[in-house]
Amino acid sequence: MPKQTFFNLNEEKKQTLIDAAKKEFSRVSLYEASISNILKTAAIPRGSFYQYFEDKEDAFFYLLNEHAKERHEHLISNLRKYDGDLFEAIEDIYHSVLTSEDAGQSNFIRNVLLNMNYKIENTFSKYLTEEALNNRYHEIYELVSTEQLNFSTEKELFHIIQILTAITFHNLIHSVSNELTIEDAMKKYQLEIELLKVGLCR
Repeated sequence: MPKQTFFNLNEEKKQTLIDAAKKEFSRVSLYEASISNILKTAAIPRGSFYQYFEDKEDAFFYLLNEHAKERHEHLISNLRKYDGDLFEAIEDIYHSVLTSEDAGQSNFIRNVLLNMNYKIENTFSKYLTEEALNNRYHEIYELVSTEQLNFSTEKELFHIIQILTAITFHNLIHSVSNELTIEDAMKKYQLEIELLKVGLCR
């Protein structure tokens, strides 16, 4: 978590620092990233960086946390857009990640996916955890169309969302690591979603 001095920066300086960090983490993984490059791009002295962040991991996970928040808001927006269709809402998110026109953001997410570990995955999906969903669960539960889903409790809906999230993660990592075309990545993902819809038992 960034230090309070980071949040006290004016928006222009804060965005300059965010852009510099994102540029470096889009170029290489967290482990290969250089604080010196971030300092050079942001045009700030080394001491200033440590007034805002504990270390480069702190900056990286701040960016990842902000991305996770955006995806959470995207899910809620999509549930409204698709009249509560949970499958369409999540498929749209998957497609948007694959087709993002923001090269910096795309490369950042690519590096995140290719260097996934428990801490990164946990941050990436933290807004779809039970605790986070509970904070806005009523809103999500009200938005999801229950007519098409075979569940009887809110707890079961939570597990359905978790399953969809796991499939989406798996496919994103697979598509990036195997350099699939958008068309091939979507076909594989849609097939798995359709299998999930139908169910695996006769």
